[in-house]
Amino acid sequence: MKISIDRMFQVLKDELENDNTGKITFSLAEVEIVVKQNNVVGNIIEEWLDSWITKHDYEHIYNHGQCSPDFWFDINNLNKDWLEVKSFTGSANFDIANFMSFINEIVDKPWKLDAKYLCIEYSMEEASGIVSIDNVWLKNVWEISCPSRKWALKVQDKKGVIYNLRPASWYSDRSDYCPFRTLEHFLSALDYVVKTYPPTSHIGLTFRNRLEAALSAHKGTQFHIPLWQDIAEQYDWE
Repeated sequence: MKISIDRMFQVLKDELENDNTGKITFSLAEVEIVVKQNNVVGNIIEEWLDSWITKHDYEHIYNHGQCSPDFWFDINNLNKDWLEVKSFTGSANFDIANFMSFINEIVDKPWKLDAKYLCIEYSMEEASGIVSIDNVWLKNVWEISCPSRKWALKVQDKKGVIYNLRPASWYSDRSDYCPFRTLEHFLSALDYVVKTYPPTSHIGLTFRNRLEAALSAHKGTQFHIPLWQDIAEQYDWE
């Protein structure tokens, strides 16, 4: 059965409201344990989701590899209906994407920016190993991204080297910076980072134009990315 990602999410959310707890077990040589290490939970949830989708007979492809996306929901067109799954406990601390790979891929594969992000917040009881799904959200990439004090776009920065795009605290009212309001604003901030980050500044002169052209062709309408300097004040960024 073909289903949209939005509809699948609503069914999932409704079911989790009635049954949101589980546990992870491991059995070997007639000994079974309940796993209490939460660093494996994210991968297990993703595998469970594949089985849940299959149980409901929804058309999909589960990507067992490391590249994007985690799921395709249009098995006849792998350039649309992408779903990425991001799980976390406590606060959102996952990687949205590798920075260098992302800026290259979105020019070659602009449909990557249409991907939906299924964000799952869970908790694990230390004594029992019981895992509870506390919240689920379905977001666009710009809705889980924001500026940071140092960079126009929040990233993982180690000694001045950018590794990954990092998430906003979209679920909190106490965050210093709010998520981006539109895809155009997200890409404006990304463009500014590309221009001001020394290892990528050499492509900064053409990056915005190339991305606009790619997205215009993909969407079939003129796509414009504003300059970050023109919108930065909307995000209280200096």
